[in-house]
Amino acid sequence: MAKRRLNKQQQFRIRKVQEERAARAARREKKVQEQAEAGELGPEQEGLVIAHYGQQLDVEALEGEHTGEVVRCFVRANIDSLVTGDTVVWRPGKNESGVIVARGERRNLLQRPDNFGALKPVAANIDHIILVIAPEPEPHDNLIDRYLVASEITDIPAVILLNKTDLITDSNRQAIDALLERYEALGYEVVRTSAAESGDRPSPEVERLVREQTSVFVGQSGVGKSSIIQTLMPDESIRVGAVSESTGKGVHTTTTAKLFHLPIGGELIDSPGIREFGLWHMTPQEIEYGFREIRDLIGHCRFRNCRHMGDPGCAIDAAAQAGKISEARLKSFHRILQDMAEQQARGLKAD
Repeated sequence: MAKRRLNKQQQFRIRKVQEERAARAARREKKVQEQAEAGELGPEQEGLVIAHYGQQLDVEALEGEHTGEVVRCFVRANIDSLVTGDTVVWRPGKNESGVIVARGERRNLLQRPDNFGALKPVAANIDHIILVIAPEPEPHDNLIDRYLVASEITDIPAVILLNKTDLITDSNRQAIDALLERYEALGYEVVRTSAAESGDRPSPEVERLVREQTSVFVGQSGVGKSSIIQTLMPDESIRVGAVSESTGKGVHTTTTAKLFHLPIGGELIDSPGIREFGLWHMTPQEIEYGFREIRDLIGHCRFRNCRHMGDPGCAIDAAAQAGKISEARLKSFHRILQDMAEQQARGLKAD
């Protein structure tokens, strides 16, 4: 299926935003060109994007006299969208600022669509995704499955990290154990920890995960990503939120993806918490591939155009009936496909 189609009002809004961005980019580009012609820009050197703030980025210098320093940089207009974790070529300018003139090659890229179907980068050059869940807010298997599909498609290994184990009680233990056992049975690594109980030091389980790795933390708001990072980076000032008493959902504390260098070795990218992770930019075939237990069944349905939604001769339904696919995962698979179909239908109707 194609990505989400937009109605005319949405198209107009996006076009206006793009025109405004283009105008701002043109003004910045003119200023950069004037600086270059006046000899105000220093030599090209390699850097690492460690934070993204709209049209400006924080770049850590990896060479030259500024090595180790963080410089606020503008981006030349002809460069594709940059994201935390990207390596770049930049030139120092006046007033402790700089200009990014090129982007380095990426090993991988984690991205998701925004509410209008446009792809939004999350982080680049990652060794693994650490999907943080907790007893509160209640973990949703469909959100977990969406992250895991993205992991499979981008070929970035994923680890499920259960935080706040101190909040496990007799009333929620059975459901949480069943949830985690489902993913362990599929071969996903599952780790349990409690930032609250580890005090000022990271737990051994978390240390083992992040040491000498470039990791990105993802998951719902309120699951304790920032609290875990605080144990890894005790000298950093990191906003730590809580779970809303009225909604039971997490309160956003991280507003931009930021890269931290860990004292124990390795890098960690903290991403803003999101309650939904859309997969509208993918095809049904990619969704099938993203479910490990469904992948080998691709092409074995009786009909080539099988929708896997109760169609006769569906190999996926047959595997579920034989107990090879859990009922919860099949339900999640169907929901993702249904969401994609509804998004497309709304787009067609709006047009």
